[in-house]
Amino acid sequence: MIKVEHLTKRYAAVDAVDDISFEIGKHEIVGFLGPNGAGKSTTLKVLTCSHGASSGKVTIDGKDIFEDAEGVKTVIGYLPENVPLYPELRVREYLTYRAGLKGISRAYRNDAINKSIARCRIKDVEHRIIGQLSKGYRQRVGLADALLADPKILILDEPTVGLDPNQIRDVRELIKALGRERTVILSSHILPEVEAVCSRVIIINKGKIVGQGRPGELRAQLQQRGQSIVVEVKDPNSVAFETLKRIPGIESITVKNSPSQFQLIWTPGNNSAANICEQIFDAAVARGFKLLGMQSIAQSLEDIFVEIITQESDAAATADFAATDGQARPTEPKERSK
Repeated sequence: MIKVEHLTKRYAAVDAVDDISFEIGKHEIVGFLGPNGAGKSTTLKVLTCSHGASSGKVTIDGKDIFEDAEGVKTVIGYLPENVPLYPELRVREYLTYRAGLKGISRAYRNDAINKSIARCRIKDVEHRIIGQLSKGYRQRVGLADALLADPKILILDEPTVGLDPNQIRDVRELIKALGRERTVILSSHILPEVEAVCSRVIIINKGKIVGQGRPGELRAQLQQRGQSIVVEVKDPNSVAFETLKRIPGIESITVKNSPSQFQLIWTPGNNSAANICEQIFDAAVARGFKLLGMQSIAQSLEDIFVEIITQESDAAATADFAATDGQARPTEPKERSK
């Protein structure tokens, strides 16, 4: 459905989006994940034909966005981060106006509006003034607008920002239901939201894609570099700390929630989880301290995100340091593309 090849968007000397490529298939719900300022919104604005690009190629539903922008717009529904509603209009008046702008014929307009209202569950406020609605309902009105033309692709930029927990839960369930009928791109910096809704994630940082795949795949990749286990002993015990630190394969040990609880990072390699647990148990018996529990920790999407972003930042800092022979030098601006 969506194919992005070497997309770059440059503002003066800054690459807001820097040579990114990815593909999204039919009926996928894909999370576009990154910190604020990473380039998420800029990429979405290019995909929705709101912004041009400095270079690269993007095809959506077989259409080139730079050659057939109007054709692309007919298959996309877009919910921007700040929904541009008319607060003085009533909900149904607003959707009628928007349906006309989208070119929906009068013969099908009421049917399209009714379907959109039903999908977004705003029937009970359709005759109310938009400016008097709660943030959650206004967000739903914006989503109803995006769905009016029954688009094949739905692009949502921070759809739950500013909502309360109940409203967030409602919007998440709605997005899941919509994903069964169409392709959805969900941009967010809220990690639990992406993990709860999306089947695949694309992580972007400083304009570059630094990781992509299903959360489980990313988790497995990182676990090849280090897994975590929490060990709790009966009493705070420096002997336990020093003993556990010396177990072969343990890379690091830190005190976790209390002085008697330790988190161990170990490299899989030839060490299975069972083998590590056995060594911990044997060490406790040999040194005379009592174990209260051992628990492996599965990495959440938040752990994955933080680790990938940190690795990229560390790598960039190391590269900059090496390139300047350890001397700080001003960065020369990149030449603009012509």
